[in-house]
Amino acid sequence: MRQWNCTGHRGIERHARTRKSILDGVTEGRRFYLDLMQKCIINSVYEDPNQGFWSPTVFASQARDLGRDWPLKAHRMIGNRRMSNLRQMTEYVIANNIPGDFIETGVWRGGACIMARAIMKAYGVTDRRVWVAGSFCGLPAPNPKYEADATTSITHFRNWRCRSEEVKSNSSKYDLLDDQVVFLKGWFGKPCPMPTSTACRFCASTATCMKSTTDGLTNLYDKVSGGGFVMILGWSKGTNGP
Repeated sequence: MRQWNCTGHRGIERHARTRKSILDGVTEGRRFYLDLMQKCIINSVYEDPNQGFWSPTVFASQARDLGRDWPLKAHRMIGNRRMSNLRQMTEYVIANNIPGDFIETGVWRGGACIMARAIMKAYGVTDRRVWVAGSFCGLPAPNPKYEADATTSITHFRNWRCRSEEVKSNSSKYDLLDDQVVFLKGWFGKPCPMPTSTACRFCASTATCMKSTTDGLTNLYDKVSGGGFVMILGWSKGTNGP
């Protein structure tokens, strides 16, 4: 029986090529998994229609890409480009060993947090958590102190109300609900109940109202690690849509 000599020059080269092939396969598999996760979360796969009053109630690929529609079934409404941005920042933080957890304030159906947990899972990260923060009962009443809030009409829509049980169910559908996912229920105007020792490497604010966005940043900004990110995903001045 012929035996391969793995200690010689050719054996070492062969071993190196095999290892590189395996690593390339792992990288490609990870990329494929996260690409598919992203498409499923924003639902560009089944192309559910828009339900918002500011654009036609049909699926429009450009609107979904830009996050300019209100999906009927998708688990997030930030669109493909902002989801890609979130993914890039999360992967950067992991690659550069920037300490801290991920938190999103204002999660709707939970898609951005699901994506963050999927990225951690794909990279084998076990020492970071995903904090899912929201009222889980809809948007607060408009605050006349903030001009952008006083003129909006979207706070009256019942479809903003996603209970924590629904968000947990959505996470479970991807097999991504575990002890690394922590739910925080409440309004953002109160101090964040995260442990004082917890650092955030990524704070994503998807609060739709200006006051909620401001409150979230006020209570969380000091927790953001050096080299971490703050991303405003959902608020836009002077509009009634996302």
